[in-house]
Amino acid sequence: MWGRLTVAAVLLCTAASAGSAALHGADLRRGPVPASAREYAQVEAELRVTSDPRRTRPRTASAHAMPPTVVLDAEVQRVTKADGSESVTRTPVLVIVRMEGREPEGRDTEGRGTEGRDTDGRDTEGGGTEPEVRKAGSRPWLALLPSTRLRVQGRLAPPLPRGGRAAAVLRVSGERAPHVIGPPSAAQRLAGELRAGLREATGGLPADARALVPGLVIGDTSRVPAELEEAFRATDLTHLLAVSGANLTIVLALLIGPPGMAQRAERRGLAPMLGMSLRTTALLGGVLTLGFVIVCRPEPSVLRAAACGLIALLAIATGRRRSLLPALAAAVLLLVLWDPWLARSYGFLLSVLATGALLTLAPRWGAALRERGVPPRPAEALAAAAAAQAVCAPVVAVLAARVSLVAVPCNLLAEFAVAPATVLGFAALAVAPVAMPVAKVLAWGASWPTGWIAEIARTGAALPGSGVDWPGGWHGGLLLALATVVVALAGRRLARHPWLAAACALLLLLVIVQPPPLTRVIAGWPPQGWRMVMCDVGQGDALVLAAGEGAGVVVDAGPDPVAVDRCLRSLGVTRVPLVLLTHFHADHVAGLPGVLRGREVGAIQTTGFDEPSEQAEFVRRQAAAKGVRMTRAAAGERRRAGALEWRVLWPQAEPRVRPEGPNDASVTLLVRTAGLSLLLLGDLEPPAQRALLRSPAAAWLTSVDVLKVAHHGSADQDPELLRRAAPRLALISCGAENTYGHPAPVTMAALRAEGAEVLRTDTQGAIAVLASGRGSAPRLEVATRPP
Repeated sequence: MWGRLTVAAVLLCTAASAGSAALHGADLRRGPVPASAREYAQVEAELRVTSDPRRTRPRTASAHAMPPTVVLDAEVQRVTKADGSESVTRTPVLVIVRMEGREPEGRDTEGRGTEGRDTDGRDTEGGGTEPEVRKAGSRPWLALLPSTRLRVQGRLAPPLPRGGRAAAVLRVSGERAPHVIGPPSAAQRLAGELRAGLREATGGLPADARALVPGLVIGDTSRVPAELEEAFRATDLTHLLAVSGANLTIVLALLIGPPGMAQRAERRGLAPMLGMSLRTTALLGGVLTLGFVIVCRPEPSVLRAAACGLIALLAIATGRRRSLLPALAAAVLLLVLWDPWLARSYGFLLSVLATGALLTLAPRWGAALRERGVPPRPAEALAAAAAAQAVCAPVVAVLAARVSLVAVPCNLLAEFAVAPATVLGFAALAVAPVAMPVAKVLAWGASWPTGWIAEIARTGAALPGSGVDWPGGWHGGLLLALATVVVALAGRRLARHPWLAAACALLLLLVIVQPPPLTRVIAGWPPQGWRMVMCDVGQGDALVLAAGEGAGVVVDAGPDPVAVDRCLRSLGVTRVPLVLLTHFHADHVAGLPGVLRGREVGAIQTTGFDEPSEQAEFVRRQAAAKGVRMTRAAAGERRRAGALEWRVLWPQAEPRVRPEGPNDASVTLLVRTAGLSLLLLGDLEPPAQRALLRSPAAAWLTSVDVLKVAHHGSADQDPELLRRAAPRLALISCGAENTYGHPAPVTMAALRAEGAEVLRTDTQGAIAVLASGRGSAPRLEVATRPP
């Protein structure tokens, strides 16, 4: 009987959810807004903002780090077409605000500089919503709060295939500040003040804490740099930056103590200390939960946590015994019926799966570990991390086509810091409006555990074996789910044989860490006696020149800090006498934080042509933050580091003609090491290549052993320079399936016609150059590490 009722209830709930989703989906394809989007119509619209504005991550597009775009969710309430026809509607759209000009560097992601002023230098406290304010940067748009009503002009377009709940995309110009026609609600203004107070309280903290404290407490990731976000993603710590049930649990635990003791006489927390009854406690908990949703915004994980919390509080208020698993099921059902688009949210799915694993698998696994002698608290922590990873990893593989091998240890190490960081962060949030100095002290206290979390993420992501590629899509997810079941079953058997289990754990540790001496024996990398390595960093340049035991001169840093850091770690480079950045394009300098991280760096040398200016400023900021001095390279300069020596051939100290662009100002080096000559051309274009041939440095360009081909092997090469250099080996650094057509077939053919062997990182991976034998013409050898 009960089985039939259960099946009937499941079918009924499924039918109700599917029906609600179908009705909501049909609404997105009807009405004036979707019809105008299909025509790409220019419209004037009245909007109600439904989310916090956020800036997209800057994308490295070869030469430049593309400026971020402000995006926000909104509901169109009135739309007017170019012909004057007007319609009243309630249609969700995604608003994309195009910034017409670049914002000055050195400002935080709220658009403020160090003195809290906008890009015109005017005070930002007033909000800056007047339409006469031109080119005010993204600050006025980022200052908008949910429930604010706007009037904008823009062009509608159909949504992306995975556009979610948006019925259309509305593209507007950010040249003018938004025209506000209705202020935000009182609750949203209060939430905005609290969020702004926390940002102000954390403004003077170190960079990692300044970014992570708001992220851990209220899910505000606007300050988190792209490289740190990527490190969190590689270690499966991203859930810490998405406000979840853990945050709400910590808040409610301060009020009611451990939930399992909430109805006992010995219950703990602030409520019994203040003499509150159970019903009063539950009512206050409900208010806190509602405030939590408003301040942290109704993200999928926040809604799931709030729904579960409210059901639990209701059980406390009515005196009924709480059951967490039914509460989770009821919360999921109610939320999906209320907002069917949550059923398509991967964040909501991961949140529900992780919570379910903590309620079902984690207690059993924890008990099994305790039976085998593991202390209770470590057993519970390990079981929770492993259970959450086991059920969430297949979904992550669907999205990322990669499986993290460091997720469980990184989550275990981070867990001890989450609670103090969250408690101190929430305390700073609450205190900031009334006592900012106290809030800053509390935020400073939270900076220590958040700094620990950032260090864990970066260290884990930089390990050579931090993750393995995995088939993407749902077939890859199902395959990983099957593999997880097999591993779990094998783990039960291994637990009966401690020595075998320890051997497997040690083997996994070696796979993850991949110490250079061991990988040299097993994988042949790094090869013994390497003199130069061209790192595989995608569409960009990063080279390492051996300068002694554990030391290397780095020429360019590539576009990705994680990739170049991983390359240096694999080579065992801990000291960098010099970082030489040939020019300031993002695909050569954006990875600089990865070079500087955890290494002793002597100096940074650059070209004298400070363009693009925002990338030059980025390099200066990175150098200042690490206390590394900067110098300029000029033709004629000669330097040495150990057995390595090099001569700067270009650019000239006082050029007669200003370079046409950053590429033509690339620092060009002739390197000599172990009897080999290496010509590194940076991204020199043909005009600068011809000028180099006419300069006094032309005498040094003949018959080199190795040529680092200019500009990723593009078609823009001077034939005479290739003939003069006549390299035995030509190396090209480029990204797999790049959209620039690098390397160009004509360049490859020209190099081979000169007798050069051509290797490229997009197909060969990292490339190492070795020299064997002695004398003036040592034998040139090459080793590769496939991507």
